[in-house]
Amino acid sequence: MFGPTRRPWLLAAVLCVLTALAALPARAALDPALVRGLGGDFNARVAAIDALGVSGGDEAAALLDALESGRLGTLDGRVVIVAPDGLRDAASGEALSAEAGAATRITVNNRLRRAIGTAQAALALSAPQPAQRLAAANTLRENAGPALLPVLARALEAEPDAAVREVLLYASAKLELASPDPALRLKAAQALGASSDAAVKNLLAALLEKRGEGAAASWVEPDAEVRAAAAASMRAIDRRIGLAQTAGTLFSGLSLGSILLLAALGLAITYGVMGVINMAHGELLMVGAYATFLVQGVFRAHFPEYLDFYVLAAIPAAFLAAALVGIAMERLVLRHLYGRPLESLLATWGLSLVLIQAARVLFGPQNLELANPSWMSGGVELAGGVVLPYNRIVILGFAAFVLVLIWLMMQKTRLGMFVRAVTQNRPMAGCVGVPTARVDTLAFAIGSGVAGLGGLALSQIANVGPAMGTGYIVDAFMVVVLGGVGQLAGAVWAALGLGIVAKFLEGWAGAVVAKILVLVFIIAFIQKRPQGIFALKGRFADS
Repeated sequence: MFGPTRRPWLLAAVLCVLTALAALPARAALDPALVRGLGGDFNARVAAIDALGVSGGDEAAALLDALESGRLGTLDGRVVIVAPDGLRDAASGEALSAEAGAATRITVNNRLRRAIGTAQAALALSAPQPAQRLAAANTLRENAGPALLPVLARALEAEPDAAVREVLLYASAKLELASPDPALRLKAAQALGASSDAAVKNLLAALLEKRGEGAAASWVEPDAEVRAAAAASMRAIDRRIGLAQTAGTLFSGLSLGSILLLAALGLAITYGVMGVINMAHGELLMVGAYATFLVQGVFRAHFPEYLDFYVLAAIPAAFLAAALVGIAMERLVLRHLYGRPLESLLATWGLSLVLIQAARVLFGPQNLELANPSWMSGGVELAGGVVLPYNRIVILGFAAFVLVLIWLMMQKTRLGMFVRAVTQNRPMAGCVGVPTARVDTLAFAIGSGVAGLGGLALSQIANVGPAMGTGYIVDAFMVVVLGGVGQLAGAVWAALGLGIVAKFLEGWAGAVVAKILVLVFIIAFIQKRPQGIFALKGRFADS
């Protein structure tokens, strides 16, 4: 069977197996002297623990775990591991014949536990998961000693994750700044200039302080070159943090603007078509938010495995709920008050009170908190601890999506053409066959439904309550008036512009003063340009 022609194949197979076996990692042997140090006095134990953290390997990690859990002891001058099946030599792993009770357990106090935690963190820098490496780096950031500098340097060279590298850089530079070597301190001060952490800036600032007073005062950092490098790094960190904070403020303004846009889009449609000042428009946001709450409840009760997708199912529910309420308002009340702005304003204000009270009766007066889906939790972290939450990023994209749908409806559909015709000249549109009464109802339903979508978005960043919409009605009207009555493009520019300006002013003067300044600006702008940013052509422009 094994003739001469088959022997080369057999020999090759054997060689492959031997090569693979030779490539397997061998069991890392621990230094017996290092292991014996764990059974010595306190200082010897600390030194041995630090050395285990530097040495690395699974054997060192297992030994530290045994020490931390109280499974390490001494017997006849050797360190042993107390296992359920007996004693094993801690250095070689050899099983011993003595019983477990014969060993004297090694006591671990709080200082030793801190040293063990630091050593375990040093070993965890090679963990496969970035979250584990980040947790280890954060531990070393505060507790690492000079002996771990080589470990930190190796980890920095191999670390692909930016967040972990930032912490490792801080931990390494913190140790190097305490070095007696000026060249090493200079290198650390220059390297820290790439950081974006405010704690790094404070670390560098300490080098520029003086000890003592008067003529006896001396610099904390005696080397002038190191001080200059520290000052340059601080300026670089300030610039990076300033840019990140500006980006965060801009994002917050866009986020606020997207909510105002969703609230104002529907108002721009209804006010442009019918000229009705709908004071109950904010309550339509509330209807959409409560519809979202009900959808979440249905998913929790019947489809818990799909709970992360309740927001997607809530989109048509919030739109339809608010649209149906809007149709009822238009059919039962507003249709009889066209051309009477004061009466319609008072009537819609009364409807807003009715809707608020109905929400209190049905859902209670307390605020309700909706849970964000897992894919909307967390955020993108920028420099200086600035975080862009995922839920607000999603809301920005959702507002853009709704805006595109409304634009397509207004520009590409027959209904949109009718809405634009009635907005520009109602009598003429009626003369050429446009069913103006039906257009009024449909426009009010669409505008109300869009407000319901705004409530859905608002429910992901704020609590849901009966009065949640009242805080947005004035802002929504400001957006419509500033942008130009009936103009979608004006609503977009006004909403985003007001959101950004308000957030920048809040950082400078506070929320209340910012609100006053925005209102003063709008009043002054309307005095100069009553038609808003974009003038409306048609009957409103001529009136």
